Amino acid sequence: MAKNFTSRAEDYSKWYNELVVKADLAENSGVRGCMVIKPYGFAIWEKMQSELDRMFKETGHSNAYFPLFIPKSYLSKEAQHVEGFAKECAVVTHYRLKNSEDGKSVVVDPDAKLDEELIVRPTSETIIWDTYRKWIESYRDLPILVNQWANVVRWEMRTRLFLRTAEFLWQEGHTAHATKEEAIEETEQMIEVYARFAEDFMSMPVIKGLKSENERFAGALETYCIESLMQDGKALQAGTSHFLGQNFAKAFDVKFTSKEGKQEYVWATSWGVSTRLMGALVMTHSDDHGLVLPPKLAPFQLVIVPIYKGEDQLKTISEKAKAIKKELENAGVSVKYDDRDTHKPGWKFSEYEFKGVPLRVAIGPRDLENNTVELARRDTLEKEVVSMDDLTNKVEHLLEKIQETLLLKAQQFRDDNTHHASDWQHFKELIAKDSGFVYAHWDGTAETEQKIKEETKATIRCIPLNNKQEEGTCIYSKKPSSQKVIFAKAY
Repeated sequence: MAKNFTSRAEDYSKWYNELVVKADLAENSGVRGCMVIKPYGFAIWEKMQSELDRMFKETGHSNAYFPLFIPKSYLSKEAQHVEGFAKECAVVTHYRLKNSEDGKSVVVDPDAKLDEELIVRPTSETIIWDTYRKWIESYRDLPILVNQWANVVRWEMRTRLFLRTAEFLWQEGHTAHATKEEAIEETEQMIEVYARFAEDFMSMPVIKGLKSENERFAGALETYCIESLMQDGKALQAGTSHFLGQNFAKAFDVKFTSKEGKQEYVWATSWGVSTRLMGALVMTHSDDHGLVLPPKLAPFQLVIVPIYKGEDQLKTISEKAKAIKKELENAGVSVKYDDRDTHKPGWKFSEYEFKGVPLRVAIGPRDLENNTVELARRDTLEKEVVSMDDLTNKVEHLLEKIQETLLLKAQQFRDDNTHHASDWQHFKELIAKDSGFVYAHWDGTAETEQKIKEETKATIRCIPLNNKQEEGTCIYSKKPSSQKVIFAKAY
């Protein structure tokens, strides 16, 4: 499987692109900029969905669904919001096709022009807040805690599988509250949920922080984010949670009668993660042998491969293998038994190593005699012979160990690639080498941030939550600064 596979050191971008395709996660489609998520890749996304959905419901949220099409006039109601998405919008202008005059093709029917153009959902704040206006009358109707699993379209010119595609899958939470304090509490709660998911399930360490004004979500008063560091030294924004204030409530005239009988505007939040997490997962852990998956998100955590000659041996081994499979599944381990006769064991070993299956068990005639199996770890490529009697305990322990080891390894990588820039020259040298996260003093102005971006391509990834206040001098403008922020090049 890993033959003719580019290494990370040779070309990191090519390594990523090849890995996503060769590991059967996704591929480019016949529609420019859009991807096909293959069954193996979708199985990982389903695991992500399942865990996130559980966490959302534990925090009181319910799922709903809103239209894919948004009237153009809705986007016009929130000026900052439309400005942020205008260049990425796909627009529906007609509602019918007809046969061409020569009958050889279909053409847009000019008589079927829509009275008002429809925007294919780039995000759902506008359509949802138009709906909330009908749902909310009194403080008794609040809070509204709704999440939507959906697809969105943002017309990207330069696309990469999972990281940036014209259409992608995501969830978007949209909540409505009676007070500013409740809305801020919700915003902060959801960034904590995302951080917990990233670290507990993806084994991906993240830094929680606030976006600068330049990097904020269009229409938000404050954007909270989780930032992760990929193996090439670039940052990846893995999730965001936005405090929207009363902007959308005012744009769509969403008011409620308070306990005191006054008419007040509702306070809002929105928050989301997308299939971009798939790209983050690949780049955080994988290596030159292929995909590496944390056990909690692997489509199956262990594969059993029989080694045999002839049907009689296969039958005997299969009886034992299936008994092992059942015992492991009863312990909560997801198992695949691969008894295909179309591929040799060596080919199967390579395939499952490349596809990142956390554990592999090989069992042959000699193993049956000795009551043992060969157990191999994907993350370290270590192998050991284990007694069948102790296999379930060993597997349970190893799965926990792998999950923990992957997180610690990624944390160590991030720590080793986190730097503090002392001056402008030092900063430029660090950024030029894609050195990772660079802490540096910033004067707090959008102008300085923009100039740094233009000269180095680095952006402020976040202002860390609970950031240490320390007096200093901005690395670029030399003006006073009260704290360091995190800069990096980013996806």
